[in-house]
Amino acid sequence: MAVLVGAAAPAGPVWRHLAETVLAELVANSVLLAAGTALISTAIGASTAWLVTMHAFPGRRLFEVALLLPLAMPAYLIGYVYTDLLDVTGPVQGWIRESFGLRFGEYWFPQIRSIEGAVVMFGLVLYPYVYLLCRAAFLEQSICLAEVARTLGCSKRGMIWRVALPLARPAIAAGAGLAVMEALADFGTVGHFAVRTFTTGIYQAWFHMADRTAAQQLAACLMGIVALLLLSERLVRGPRRFFNTSSKHQALVPQPLGGASALLAIVACTLPVLLGFVIPAARLAFLGWSAGDDGALVLPFARNSFLLAGLAALCAVTVAVVIAYGARLFPSPLIRGATTVASLGYAIPGSVIAVGVLVPFGLFDNALDGWMRARFGVSTGLLLSGTIAALVFAYVVRFLAVALSSVEAGLERIRPSIEDAARVLGRSPAGSLATVHLPLLRGSLLSAALLVFVDTMKELPATLIVRPFDFDTLAVRVYNLASDEKLAQASTAALLIVAAGLIPVAVLARAMRRSGH
Repeated sequence: MAVLVGAAAPAGPVWRHLAETVLAELVANSVLLAAGTALISTAIGASTAWLVTMHAFPGRRLFEVALLLPLAMPAYLIGYVYTDLLDVTGPVQGWIRESFGLRFGEYWFPQIRSIEGAVVMFGLVLYPYVYLLCRAAFLEQSICLAEVARTLGCSKRGMIWRVALPLARPAIAAGAGLAVMEALADFGTVGHFAVRTFTTGIYQAWFHMADRTAAQQLAACLMGIVALLLLSERLVRGPRRFFNTSSKHQALVPQPLGGASALLAIVACTLPVLLGFVIPAARLAFLGWSAGDDGALVLPFARNSFLLAGLAALCAVTVAVVIAYGARLFPSPLIRGATTVASLGYAIPGSVIAVGVLVPFGLFDNALDGWMRARFGVSTGLLLSGTIAALVFAYVVRFLAVALSSVEAGLERIRPSIEDAARVLGRSPAGSLATVHLPLLRGSLLSAALLVFVDTMKELPATLIVRPFDFDTLAVRVYNLASDEKLAQASTAALLIVAAGLIPVAVLARAMRRSGH
């Protein structure tokens, strides 16, 4: 609401300047970024999910987990690494010039600092969203559908395109939607690749041009693009339904592959893991070992990151428990609608949330300061905006959906009869929550806290805009050093972020093993 109200203000000179010069470029780049990311992440995620679900080949069980590893690598980190490797001054082009006696300009090499390069970076680290959801969708499909398709004359290849993939369309759309929202929310990668998007425009309008209204108007445009992309898929899908109408369900049996087919499957599953995690992690480890920051130098940034991530995880899980338990006690349309609204933050880029948080907080601080000056002659200064409280609030808004989904899933596994028994024995709703539900929810609460913790560690746009003065995190440290082409120094902080990112991968892998997915 704060963003939309601010965007309705009359256009100022900064907005007119942006509209005349770069607005068309911002729109075009953002749309291309979204389309390219959706295409690459869907191609990699759906194909690898199909291979490890429908076929048996050497290393299949290992790939089931390994294909999740790029989730631990933030997009801006992989962008920094591949720029360091593939740029003109990098080791790859240096080897080409030395090996073939060429000079720069005498050979063709793809330009890594481009929108095409940014799209590839996003696709390599965001495809696991599609992979996870597609794998679950394929596992839920019955072999009966495949057998019916074969009896009607459909080939194995045709069955994939005409039966399996269409039935997995909601999962593909959801995974691609998550990947697109992450790409549109990114700041570090596109900024490093010199690609102008709405996120970079918002940052520049807020800080470089000092025009809050122009930043709000750009943020409103970005919200509109996200809403349009999500709505368009729904409209194209139309009234189609994708559930199984039969009461019979026979699990799919993986078909063994051998020879060249098995080799191709291994290569197809190895490349995304190699390019999306192994090479970037190995390069960061090499740089960190040879010329990384001293541990004592990184310690303050790590302390700030862990403090913010811990507070955000604690607050998000607490709010999620209150909301989910309230919706369980009072399942009215109003409560369900409010719960849905509270979950919308994950669909909004961090830069938009940052603007939406700072505007009302700043208005409150200014109003309170003016009132205190008029009444008591005392200045209160900034109590909320530009503080840790505002930053944690922005994180909770951004990642509440992550915690809420985990808590709701845990509550659904608790039978209502347990709650009824606690109430019969004299427990109030709050007492039942404290003594019955929370102990049973320990696993779900831990998973929710870990996921929010790691997402907060990686978040860059909201941190850059909302953070207090001289309060940098590991993500900000990496961004500042990489912007100065000092990736070797940034590698130590980057490795800490990657190490934290491995936590949800381990949680997801364990959950997949337990559920059979």
